[in-house]
Amino acid sequence: MTLMAVPVIDIAAASSPEGRLAVARAVGEACRDIGFLVITGHGVPKTLIERVERTARDFFELPTAEKTALKRPREDQVRGYSAVGDEGLSYSLDEKAPGDLKESFSIGPIDVPDTAYFTGPAAGPHFAPNLWPGQIPDFRESWSAYFEAMSELAATLMRLFGISLGLDADFFGDKIDRHISMFRVLNYPAQTEPPLPGQMRAGAHSDYGSLTIVKIEDRPGGLQVFNKEGEWVDVPAVPDAFVVNIGDLMMQWTNDLWTSTLHRVVNPPVDRAGDSRRQSLVFFHQPNYDALVECLPGCRSPDRPAKYPPVTSGDHLRSKFVKQTTFGAGLVEGA
Repeated sequence: MTLMAVPVIDIAAASSPEGRLAVARAVGEACRDIGFLVITGHGVPKTLIERVERTARDFFELPTAEKTALKRPREDQVRGYSAVGDEGLSYSLDEKAPGDLKESFSIGPIDVPDTAYFTGPAAGPHFAPNLWPGQIPDFRESWSAYFEAMSELAATLMRLFGISLGLDADFFGDKIDRHISMFRVLNYPAQTEPPLPGQMRAGAHSDYGSLTIVKIEDRPGGLQVFNKEGEWVDVPAVPDAFVVNIGDLMMQWTNDLWTSTLHRVVNPPVDRAGDSRRQSLVFFHQPNYDALVECLPGCRSPDRPAKYPPVTSGDHLRSKFVKQTTFGAGLVEGA
């Protein structure tokens, strides 16, 4: 039976060989049926999560001028601050809508080596320097530690993905060892004015990379996914858990056997809009910029040929992100 709701999976059981197979099967079922799962037993310290949540709130409460001083440097550079309405996620799917009712702060890889792979022309914007709000104590330290913790958790999940797809557990290892992931905290302010027609906290979209790991709050106006019955269903806010979903690259790797599901963040009910501030910690895991994503051998057959041309992780990410930051205007592939 196809899953129509988001399952909760304890991945701590994957510490033993027998448990690893069972967890991998459950993870694979979720990725195939709905593209989302909630994981417990992940091992990320609660104290670290709380530090990041606190420093993020402190940042978003700064005066506007201090936040915009750290504004994203370029349209294709996923660093720094984006104000409310600066992005429209629906444009990544070529759907027009007013700008999303969220603001964000983003960082990328930490302690980047000074070698050609990371700093040469081929690297493009993927290892650009991070911006840091020096006036927030513990911001740089806590966010850097969280980025590394998410990188390790993502590697664990990618090993489970490999097992569930009948591959070696380390199949994806050399494709993510220099990953170009992004950590972004999203702040959805309380809605003191009605949204514009068609405007949402985050418009319907799919994620771009291999997988996404999200820490959500149980607050009004939350995350929803579009299941295979054509229904929008709520993602449960389980205490001390993370929401995980696969992105477009994993769907392309699996030739659509796994689902990169549409999701959105809806506006709060009108009677709760004034007390609806919401914050999410989002780690977008993205393979190495030169990792070639093409149909896995076990995911194609004479009756099911490869649906997508090969694409590198970096080219795919850049084209998608520029669409969401420019609202689809003037995009030229590779520009």
